[in-house]
Amino acid sequence: MEVTQVLHMNGGSGETSYANNSLVQQKVICLTKGMREEAISSLYRSMLPRSLAVADLGCSSGPNTFFVISEAIKSVEKLCRELNHQSPEYQIYMNDLPGNDFNNIFKSLDSFKEKLCNEIIEAGHGIGSCFFNGVPGSFYGRIFPTKSLHFVHSSYSLMWLSKVPDGVENNKGNIYMASTSSLNVLKAYYEQYQKDFSLFLKCRAEEIVEGGRMVLTFLGRRSDDRSSKECCYIWELLAMALNDMVSKGIIKEEQMDTFNIPQYTPSPSEVKFEVQKEGSFSITSLEVTVVPWNAYDNGNAFDSECGLSKSLSNGGYNVTKCMRAVAEPLLVSHFGEAIIEEVFSRYQQILTERMSKEKTEFVNVTISMIRRA
Repeated sequence: MEVTQVLHMNGGSGETSYANNSLVQQKVICLTKGMREEAISSLYRSMLPRSLAVADLGCSSGPNTFFVISEAIKSVEKLCRELNHQSPEYQIYMNDLPGNDFNNIFKSLDSFKEKLCNEIIEAGHGIGSCFFNGVPGSFYGRIFPTKSLHFVHSSYSLMWLSKVPDGVENNKGNIYMASTSSLNVLKAYYEQYQKDFSLFLKCRAEEIVEGGRMVLTFLGRRSDDRSSKECCYIWELLAMALNDMVSKGIIKEEQMDTFNIPQYTPSPSEVKFEVQKEGSFSITSLEVTVVPWNAYDNGNAFDSECGLSKSLSNGGYNVTKCMRAVAEPLLVSHFGEAIIEEVFSRYQQILTERMSKEKTEFVNVTISMIRRA
């Protein structure tokens, strides 16, 4: 499986699209708003750039795509009013792998810019010129010119690895790190994460100006146990659905044995260690947050400021749609389209049953950094 070719969220705006099933990711972005506001405000005050370059890595598509960009521009415009400064020009870079639905982004760009301008103008102020750029490519390599960026953001993207780790052939019956995975499998996943994240930091260090800021959010874990239930359980339940289909002869066993998810969910200490080892960035803050698997937990969406409406929908159904929007392209690439409806039907049954008995939540690790001189 060539990850750069098949790793992308479900495109479009249909029922199973990422655009319509990314409320968990939106909540995580809302939870980390304070850290980003501090970073962008400190950056602007210290540099006062006439042109501000902002990159969102792993931008995907849908309602979350412009959320952070809008927030950053509003924060800078507020500072400009306070300091009586002219607004800077904004160079906005939207990055994701080539399979991302960039068309969806470009189609919604005019309406986004109009809405943003109206919101700022209604407050009695103008806005600097905004120039948007789509940047397809893997962030595990150089994608921007040297010292061209001021602020880099990424949320729920860096847990995806550049490839399935080598040496996980004996991870039979599992599709990710799991409680039944051998130690060599856990080690292989960790070493691939170290290699990828170290390369990511090295590349960004070359692209970000001295004093520039970077805020990254990973799907992660609190525990030092790499097979901890808090990061692996949701994939273990999907593996249960797939294994059930193997037992029924719907999926071949050798297909199951060769399928592994290219993801690593790090702990705060692992993230901190890699940043300090690479050495180009100083850590200003490191936080852990949690959100329920079901974005409409207890029948209520989280924050009104995130634009989430109330729903009484079944939790298992919601989580299945969220996971399908993320995992379907990987499953189709390996197993084919014919099994998709049945695997997610079985997955929903398993999720509904487990979520009725257990507390289920995603753990998020967010780190804010400054590019050292």
